[in-house]
Amino acid sequence: MIFDLFSKRQKRLKGDIPDIYTYDEIPNSLRVQIIHIWYDVLGNGNDYHSSYFKVKSTYKFIVDTLCREYGLFKLPSADPYNDRMYLDELGNFLIKEKDVDKIIDVIELSFKAINKLTNDYSYLHRHNTSELIDNALNELNNRFKEHGIGFQFVENEIIKMDSELLHTEAVKPALKLLNQKNYQGAQEEFLSAYEHYRHGKNKESLNDCLKAFESTMKAICDKHKWQYQANATAKTLIQICFDKDLVPSFWQTQLNSLRSMLESSIPTGRNKLSGHGQGTEPTTIPNYLVAYMLHMTASTLVFLTTAEKDIK
Repeated sequence: MIFDLFSKRQKRLKGDIPDIYTYDEIPNSLRVQIIHIWYDVLGNGNDYHSSYFKVKSTYKFIVDTLCREYGLFKLPSADPYNDRMYLDELGNFLIKEKDVDKIIDVIELSFKAINKLTNDYSYLHRHNTSELIDNALNELNNRFKEHGIGFQFVENEIIKMDSELLHTEAVKPALKLLNQKNYQGAQEEFLSAYEHYRHGKNKESLNDCLKAFESTMKAICDKHKWQYQANATAKTLIQICFDKDLVPSFWQTQLNSLRSMLESSIPTGRNKLSGHGQGTEPTTIPNYLVAYMLHMTASTLVFLTTAEKDIK
């Protein structure tokens, strides 16, 4: 639970609350608050040393996964002279680590573990586990916002957000709509686009935007058995969607600009900036342009998947 303390209200009055999201620093206070959330859901030191085996096994899973992926036997924070205390090892690593990407690794992996407990109502003998987990995920995202950190935990992934309005109106609905069996490939590609963006791999991000766009249209075609060639381009798939009245015919006249937007925005942005050889001069794609393309992709995927639901 987040309390609106007097000190927070005073900061708002003074204008000390950050308006612009940052991504290159995770404050110590946020790290400590995340550990408090772990204690609420995964268990604290008392739980760790008691009979609750799942507390230790959950922390062990997180630590072991990080060690395996980083090519380590122990996290740098581990005490080499004591037995493995996974809770302390993980908490100390989160507090002391300076690499933001690794800090986000810890947060994402730990909250994936929390999310996985949703159906395990016996965990810690708590009967309100599902509500506890929902509160934990909500608190994490609210803590990110409170500290002006531009990340959110959405559909079991941490993604980067630039605008809260665009994130709420485009990105979150897109991920929710794509979280279905038919759109699994498109969802993976869209999340991959965000992950590349978070790591500054802008060309790869644009490539995955186009893949997600094309995969969504192919999934719609497959669902309705609309025929297309295996190597069909975005332009061809767009034409099929129009021919099959994905957009009602009486709207096509009024929305004739929609086709132009679909044909020229995402595919063209990718083709001109990342889809071909860059020549003798390296091509630099600015972050603001990639953010725009990500949000445009999200809005387009929401449009397509929502329109598909109305097909009779």
